[in-house]
Amino acid sequence: MSKTPQPAKPSDGWAWVTGAGKGLGRALALELAGRGWSVLASARTREDLESLSREAESLSGSVTPLVLDVTDREAVAAALSEVEAQRPIALAVLNAGTHQAMAAKDFDPAVFDKLLALNVGGPVNCLAPLIAAMRGRARGQIAVVASVAGYMGLPTAAAYGLSKAGVINLCESLRPELEREGILLQVVNPGFVRTPLTDRNEFEMPFLMEPDAAAKAFADGLESARFEIYFPKLFVRLMKLLRILPYGLALGLTRRTLPKEERAKEEGNGTPGGS
Repeated sequence: MSKTPQPAKPSDGWAWVTGAGKGLGRALALELAGRGWSVLASARTREDLESLSREAESLSGSVTPLVLDVTDREAVAAALSEVEAQRPIALAVLNAGTHQAMAAKDFDPAVFDKLLALNVGGPVNCLAPLIAAMRGRARGQIAVVASVAGYMGLPTAAAYGLSKAGVINLCESLRPELEREGILLQVVNPGFVRTPLTDRNEFEMPFLMEPDAAAKAFADGLESARFEIYFPKLFVRLMKLLRILPYGLALGLTRRTLPKEERAKEEGNGTPGGS
């Protein structure tokens, strides 16, 4: 049996973080720079990246901006080719993603197109050149950000959950093969983290983490060789339990997350408790 590849170190090359302009990606870029990494931070907005780079000036590592849209496959391949020609990417964190709530009454294929293009297409576009480069040197580390929403379908999250479940499945499929090639692949399943995206949520978010605390837990996980990185631990374990319950129980629990007016309407209609 092949030995599990080990986590990358700052001396090995760049740490590339996508979606680094805001939220968890930004906090992680700063956390990694504080641990001595030379961070290549990418996002679509130059101003966000430049302010991030300035914020990291007092840290032991550094942050170098890379304006990039990960949904542009050709641009990603070209950018990584240029970067790799100068210094290898030792650690890649594919974090860029978005969320858009969608109620069943507002079911819209365009929402699926948008979320799948970024949340699934983005990592796929990045993985292709990364795997090729890392296979060539038989070493490297890649972490792909999914979500606990990928464990179980949740009301108003049909498009988002589909995209994140796809990312989890993608990583599960690739892990054994890449491990054999000397590449450490990890999937990251955060719970709720306070970001500009979660600030839009109109429902209660249990175990909500601040970005700095989440970034520390994230970076700690990157220093391990385990497949799944998740935080906060108690909330994620509860979500894992939900996933293995019989549907009659699980769907009864997720039904409680419906907006109050929708739940009242459903109960008034005598909707069954589960399948």
